Amino acid sequence: MDLVLSYSPPLNKKCSPLVLKDDEDVAALLAARSDSTCKIPLGVIVERTEVCAYEKSSQESSDDTDGSHDGFRDNYFDLPVFRNVERTENDNGASVTQPAEGNPVVDPLLRLTGAASDEPVNVPTTEASDSSFRDGSDLHEGKYFNTKKDLKRKLSDIAMKGNFEFRTRKSNRSLWVIECIDPNCSWRLRASKIVPESTKFVIRKYVGVHCCSLLNRNANHRQATYVVIGEQVAPQYVGVEKGPGPKGVQTFARTKLGAQISYYKAWRGRKHAHTLIRGSPEQSFHILPSYFHMLEKLNPGTVTRIEVDGESRFKYLFLAFGVAIRGFRYMRKVVGIDGTFLKGQYRGVLLVATAQDGNGQCYPLAWGIVDSENEDAWTWFLTQLKEVIGDTDELALISDRAPSIKKAISTVFEKAHHGACAWHVAQNIKNKFKCADIMGSYWSAVNAYRCEDFAGYMTEISHRYPRVAEYLENEVGFEKWSRCHYPGLRYNITTTNMVESLNSMLVNARDFPYVALLDVIQEKMSKWWNDRRIVAMAITAPLTPSRESEFRPRFAQSNGRHTLQLNPVTYHVKGGELEGVVDIFNKTCTCKEFDIDKLPCVHAIAAAHHAQVSVYSLVSPYYTKEYYVLAYGETIYPVGSQSQWDVPNEVATRVVLPREVKERKRGRPKTSRFPSVGEFRKRKNHCGKCGAYGHYKKKCNSQTGSTEGNQPTDVPV
Repeated sequence: MDLVLSYSPPLNKKCSPLVLKDDEDVAALLAARSDSTCKIPLGVIVERTEVCAYEKSSQESSDDTDGSHDGFRDNYFDLPVFRNVERTENDNGASVTQPAEGNPVVDPLLRLTGAASDEPVNVPTTEASDSSFRDGSDLHEGKYFNTKKDLKRKLSDIAMKGNFEFRTRKSNRSLWVIECIDPNCSWRLRASKIVPESTKFVIRKYVGVHCCSLLNRNANHRQATYVVIGEQVAPQYVGVEKGPGPKGVQTFARTKLGAQISYYKAWRGRKHAHTLIRGSPEQSFHILPSYFHMLEKLNPGTVTRIEVDGESRFKYLFLAFGVAIRGFRYMRKVVGIDGTFLKGQYRGVLLVATAQDGNGQCYPLAWGIVDSENEDAWTWFLTQLKEVIGDTDELALISDRAPSIKKAISTVFEKAHHGACAWHVAQNIKNKFKCADIMGSYWSAVNAYRCEDFAGYMTEISHRYPRVAEYLENEVGFEKWSRCHYPGLRYNITTTNMVESLNSMLVNARDFPYVALLDVIQEKMSKWWNDRRIVAMAITAPLTPSRESEFRPRFAQSNGRHTLQLNPVTYHVKGGELEGVVDIFNKTCTCKEFDIDKLPCVHAIAAAHHAQVSVYSLVSPYYTKEYYVLAYGETIYPVGSQSQWDVPNEVATRVVLPREVKERKRGRPKTSRFPSVGEFRKRKNHCGKCGAYGHYKKKCNSQTGSTEGNQPTDVPV
């Protein structure tokens, strides 16, 4: 008695059970079982006949380096079913496979059933097969890849461009076997490690010919993952702050990769690309001590601080470049401070302290990142700032009227004077009292040089809005926002616009990991220092360009003024709307413009002409070319690639963990800030009744469709 194994294939055409005689039949059975949606039972036939034993030499084991079998051994590609696929050489001389002319690829089941090519068999399929085609790649047997990841990236790229999908039959650390998603297609690839100890993969077997249906070739396939999309689009984020948004990534995938992806997948792909280029937020905390060490090493005098809690979780950081610290001696001692929120995974607030150079440009002094704008955070930041710039009567600190800043300044700085941003005060007035029509008088009072002029403007305000005048005098205080009443010296700086400019400069970088954000700051400052150094060296006039352009009209207005000398240093200048008494030794004038701005007024210029003294000798050195050159005379250097860092072990091993953050709400993360109190924005309110701008349909009084008031108006947010 002999026992014979057999099975019935899942065909519409009736046929006798198929006998399993050798390894080829077993391979065909395995293929049918994996591709079929129904179970294929294995049968046993008992024969009472004398049958010669079917002997066949055993096949050599698979060339897997780990000795594993995947159901498709190496010799599976040498079965008779693939004998109609001939080998040719591509342009590189590598061996590739393609169907022999006139010999279409035949499914293993058709071979076992004995069906001829001209006898159609109803194999379960959704569409008739197209003519065979190559996948258009340069792959060949024997081609090496450094890692399995590189091989998978290459195959994903080929699949997306060819609009076909493949599935993995087996995958482990040493092996990767894939095939076309269409069970009737002959496209297959098998790769494994060269040796178990290596990471390199080599293609062992490869059939690069497709004979699958058009229905199985689609653009929205499984190989177009967000990881693959991110890796492909990542080069577009190198050297730029913004790069393409999710819709731009969708366009890139469609035009460059031939893949149709959803908005959400594009968003995830963009996020993955950011991680590849700028690192992950967690990695940023890990390398922060090493990054600060390299900044201090390459930029002498740089001050960095990292504050952590008892669990080594990040709390605050502080950074001040040595170049900026040394250059501050050539700046007017007026520092604006403010904060702006960050949009990354761990949020936080970026604190900035900046001065203004003699040309009216921002001169960043210090940067900090804290959890929020609270009194403790501001006190810590200002304490570090005090160590950098000192505390003197000449120093003026300008900020908004946030209570946390006010308390922190009074705690840390004992000698410096604190001033309020006049713009923020104006927004508070408009919000609290709804009196935007007196803003002209308010700003005239802010910029008044003489107390007599200031009193006139305040009288006008008090007559129209007594509560506003009381608010400015008692709640805010004249000395906080008025130039003529300020106890210190704030020159012509009445707002924190210089800080707001820095915040807007970093609008795209505020969602970066912390180290990547600091890299952008360093890059911006390096460029500014270099560009302004070039401009400063090219100046031929004694003053900076902006001060020279401001000074020349005054020089022309001084002509024709009558000057009377009172003593060797004092002169009485008449003519024009206002007379002035000038002391050219103490550099003062009764108009107070010379005293506050430290730039000669019209009276001082006339007195200098009469005394035959150089007008430029009366100008503050902060406005001169010499100070401008010295302020930007040094260079800010980048830290370079992380692989080039030379960091001591005690610094590299310092633990800085990410701070704990609250779980975000579901939905799109918020990236725009809440408007400040009383802040106004342009909004085009369109009326659905008359078609005009400036009001809504509910408040429209027009009966004839008039377009009166059709200009956009300022409305509070």
